[in-house]
Amino acid sequence: MLFNSLAFVAFFPIVLAVYFPLKQQGQVLWLLLVSCVFYMWLIPNYILILILTVLVDFFAGILIENSTSDRRRKGILIVSIVSTCLILIAFKYFDFFQSNVEMLARTIGWNYSSSTLNMILPVGLSFHTFQSLSYVVEVYRGNQKAERHFPTYFLYVMFFPQLVAGPIERPQNLLHQFHEKHRFDVDRTVSGLKQIVVGLFMKVVIADRLAMIANVGFDHADLAPRPVLFLSLVAFAFQIYCDFAGYSTIAIGTARILGFDLMVNFKHPYLSMSVGEMWRRWHISLSTWFRDYVYLPLGGSRCGRIRWQTNLLVTFLLSGLWHGANWTYLIWGGLNGLFIVAENLVGRKVSTKGEGFSPVRVFFTFCLLCVTWVFFRARTVEQAFEFFHRMATAPMIGTIEFLNLKAVSTLNLVLGMFLILALWIIEWAKEYWPRLISEHALVYWIPLPSGLNSSSGSFAIGCGRWSPATSFWDLAPGHSSALQE
Repeated sequence: MLFNSLAFVAFFPIVLAVYFPLKQQGQVLWLLLVSCVFYMWLIPNYILILILTVLVDFFAGILIENSTSDRRRKGILIVSIVSTCLILIAFKYFDFFQSNVEMLARTIGWNYSSSTLNMILPVGLSFHTFQSLSYVVEVYRGNQKAERHFPTYFLYVMFFPQLVAGPIERPQNLLHQFHEKHRFDVDRTVSGLKQIVVGLFMKVVIADRLAMIANVGFDHADLAPRPVLFLSLVAFAFQIYCDFAGYSTIAIGTARILGFDLMVNFKHPYLSMSVGEMWRRWHISLSTWFRDYVYLPLGGSRCGRIRWQTNLLVTFLLSGLWHGANWTYLIWGGLNGLFIVAENLVGRKVSTKGEGFSPVRVFFTFCLLCVTWVFFRARTVEQAFEFFHRMATAPMIGTIEFLNLKAVSTLNLVLGMFLILALWIIEWAKEYWPRLISEHALVYWIPLPSGLNSSSGSFAIGCGRWSPATSFWDLAPGHSSALQE
């Protein structure tokens, strides 16, 4: 089930109507039940795989806490990590590994025929795998008491607002909230609903609309003129941001109505003045997960300079592989790592504390990120390099063949540029002039022309003064300008 579906519109009010009158234990069981329904909406059988993972890590946590032998504790941790990761590997990476082995065998002249599983990836598997792993590791480190109530732990992994796309929560932040009785709160409900509106606006209005422009450039790179290719790349950069950030904001708002506080996941990443800073603003729950459970255990920066940069590269390569089983994702992760290594080697600071806003650095950083986004969007490495080639050699004016495609209207292109510019300006003002946004911004919902392929039918612009002093972009309490260290 997706947040931007009619099924969820009917599902969530029913959840709320039953949820609040229940006692604490009843609330846990009810949320667990509806989370299972949410998860099973597409492929019901896959919940058996999730139950297996949950059972392994639940008992692993208890055994680790009860054990007095460091060797035994470490052994249980390894078994838990390996068994949990094997499920992820089987569904997400087995076919990728097999196809590459076959290709390598053909290159060296071996007769090797691979067999693939061709299984559909379970919804949110990468996310709840990481959340489950963080629990076992934190219990092993002594930072979290093992959860003894199985339904509560099951809910920690299954909690439907964050099940599909995060945020990936740590047990220290989320588990204790399931042990509390949650009552209906008008203020939390209003702010949560506003966050949901913000998230839906980012996902349905901005991201889905920019996707049409991005698709034109990437799907018809051989015909598109150079301006359209550049606009398609910028459109995709903002599409992927609004897609991820919008969905996370909906999740945070949904959980807030239920009485839970989830971590902020995005903080205006395209205002970053370095790639390193961007990764402290982008998908924060994921980037901090890799920092705490991959980068720091490898040694972090507490080692020699070469080892330090190697740790960064390994972490980003794994981050790329986490996003998808394709060489394009590995290159995407590797490029981000190389850019950060380069920043470290030339001594550039990744924090902007005490520094003024530099449009030049922001623009340069955004250009570097766009280079990486080409590989993220392309289906193959060859397509990515072909896109770069066309950006350098394509004509400035569209050919007759491209115009005959009628892939995107001029109005849509103009609207796309407007949405990109408006979003960038609003986020800049929210970061550096928060009083201006909170006191002077007013958002109007206006209808779009019917020919714009709109699934929503409206978009928003800001102007004028609104009283009380709350703007549309202040509706999400988590959108703080402070940079998380």
